[in-house]
Amino acid sequence: MSGHSKWATIKRKKGAADAKRGQVFTRLTREIVLAARNGGADPDTNFSLRLAVERARGQNMPKENIERAIKRGTGDNKDGVVYEEITYEGYGPHGVALMVECVTENRNRTVAEIRHALTRVGGSMGETGSVGWQFKRIAFYDIPAKGNDYDKIFELAVDGGAEDVTQEGESFEIIAPVENFKTLSDRLRAAGISLEDAGLRMHPTQETELSVDHTMQVMRCIESLEELDDVQNVYSNLHISDEALASLEE
Repeated sequence: MSGHSKWATIKRKKGAADAKRGQVFTRLTREIVLAARNGGADPDTNFSLRLAVERARGQNMPKENIERAIKRGTGDNKDGVVYEEITYEGYGPHGVALMVECVTENRNRTVAEIRHALTRVGGSMGETGSVGWQFKRIAFYDIPAKGNDYDKIFELAVDGGAEDVTQEGESFEIIAPVENFKTLSDRLRAAGISLEDAGLRMHPTQETELSVDHTMQVMRCIESLEELDDVQNVYSNLHISDEALASLEE
C-alpha cells in the first residue's frame, strides 16, 4: 500500500494528477452525485458525501456546483443524466493486474476508451472476475503526521476496529475492514482529526515486483487511464520499490 500512497502524494505535490480544472470538477461532481444518491444529502450522516464535499471545496469548486450535484444525486435536480458505477478488470504491461473504477453516463464510450488505453501499451481488457480475485476491498485513511500524535491515532484506530496503522513519511495510514468504515470515521471526526484522504479502495492480496524500467511503463499506463474523464480510481497489484519511486519523483 505504501508505494502507491507515496506515489499519490508525489502527484499531489507536483500537481500532476487531474491537472485540468475542468477534469477535476467533472470527477468531483460525479463523486458527490453518487455519494448523495447512495447515502442521502446530509453530510453529517453521510460520511462519503462529507469527504467529497470537502475535496470539492479544497479545489475551489463553486458552492452552487456542489449543491447542484447533491440535488442531482438525490433526484431533486432532474436533468436527465444518470450516472452508474462500473469496475473494469484488465492487464497492463508485463501482466500487471488492474482494477479500473469508473463513473459514467455512457458505458460504451467508457469501455472503448479504456480498451484503447490498454491495448496501445500492450495491455488488455479482462473478463469480470479475471483479476478481481487478486484484490480485497478495504477502508483506508491518510492522516497528516504534522500536528498529530501517532499513539493517539493508533489508539483511536484500534478502538475503531482498524487492522493496521503505519507511518509513511509525512502521513499516518490506517487500514480497516470495510464494515468498520463509518465507525472509525466517526471516531476520528469526534476527536478532531483532519483527514488528507479517506474512502474504500481495492488492495492487492499479493504484489508483483518488476524492474524500475518496467515499473515506469506500468505507471505510465496507469496515468493514461487516470486521465480519462470517466475513470475515478485505478488499482494495481504492482509493487513500487523505493528506487522506482525515486525515478517517478524525478
